[in-house]
Amino acid sequence: MSSSSVRTSLSLLFLALLISPAVSQTCKSQTFSGDKTYPHCLDLPQLKAFLHYSYDVANTTLAVVFSAPPAKPGGWIAWAINPKGTGMVGAQTLVAYKDPGNGVAVVKTLNISSYSSLVPSKLAFDVWDMKAEEAARDGGTLRIFARVKVPADLVAKGKVNQVWQVGPELGPGGMIGKHAFDPPNLASMSPLDLKGGNSGSTTISGGGEVNAKIKKRNIHGILNAVSWGILFPIGAIIARYMRIFESADPAWFYLHVSCQFSAYVIGVAGWGTGLKLGSESEGIRFTGHRNIGIALFALATIQMFAMLLRPKKDHKYRFYWNIYHHGVGYAILILGIINVFKGLNILNPQDTYKTAYIAVIAILGGIALLLEAVTWVIVLKRKSNNSMKP
Repeated sequence: MSSSSVRTSLSLLFLALLISPAVSQTCKSQTFSGDKTYPHCLDLPQLKAFLHYSYDVANTTLAVVFSAPPAKPGGWIAWAINPKGTGMVGAQTLVAYKDPGNGVAVVKTLNISSYSSLVPSKLAFDVWDMKAEEAARDGGTLRIFARVKVPADLVAKGKVNQVWQVGPELGPGGMIGKHAFDPPNLASMSPLDLKGGNSGSTTISGGGEVNAKIKKRNIHGILNAVSWGILFPIGAIIARYMRIFESADPAWFYLHVSCQFSAYVIGVAGWGTGLKLGSESEGIRFTGHRNIGIALFALATIQMFAMLLRPKKDHKYRFYWNIYHHGVGYAILILGIINVFKGLNILNPQDTYKTAYIAVIAILGGIALLLEAVTWVIVLKRKSNNSMKP
């Protein structure tokens, strides 16, 4: 074998050694500090996380080592037991992060009663031997070591509901920031068999329930984008510009009413799915999006009923009714578009969906500007012709 072939073979071997740990890493290939042994390990199905654990039947103590890479450099990781549910609300949580002051990994406890209150607090059961470390060779992965006293009612079941999560950098004052609400984050939960029945395999993550919730979120987003974000603007364009053309009367009115009523019906359906999602997602609150949605529903409902009280053209109150109708209509138009963008930021879909909606709004805006110019020309010509008449 020539020297060049030897060098090539050694280079390929070296490259393979570099790549293979990242590709084939499992819980069984992990090593960490300490002299304790953990007979059971799991490749958790989300967020590139791993769990090593052992359970002492005699004193009902669960010893764990949880490891995962933070969502961002300087971020945090968390592992929890939820005694009463499957999600993060109610979870008795261990959180690890690097102290911003000295860069040393630390671990804190959180009793999460809601997503709006993520401050260190004592857990509902005893926990000791807590420590955290950074695995520099694993790309900044953090690890949590702890021993927890399993509550008696969970001991009888032989399983606990575990939840894990990763998050971004800490906020001001060392506050734990909210994690993302992407599908992997929402699916990061599963039952943990204390005796190791699910050891060495991917755990059941409750994917069916999570996928159903994601489907509802998508339906909610589509309904509201079509109603408040597209149909209402189209209806407003019809009302403002088509009525200038005498030949379009009264067709423009029926088109306007049909468009806005369809938008209202679809919007109410989207609003209802939003309420359902809120009731099924205890502790998850998007206050701004929610409040704008309630305001839209109230304004649109008032607008629909106002059509029943629409005075005739020559009525003395028609002028005031027009001011009210136009003002509420433009408020719905603006709030609807704002809330669609807020919803897109929450759903965090592929960029193509957001780009597509921006393109639709840009096209409608361009059409409105063009028609604005055309209608002003028509109105000015009519005024000029009327001024020349005796």
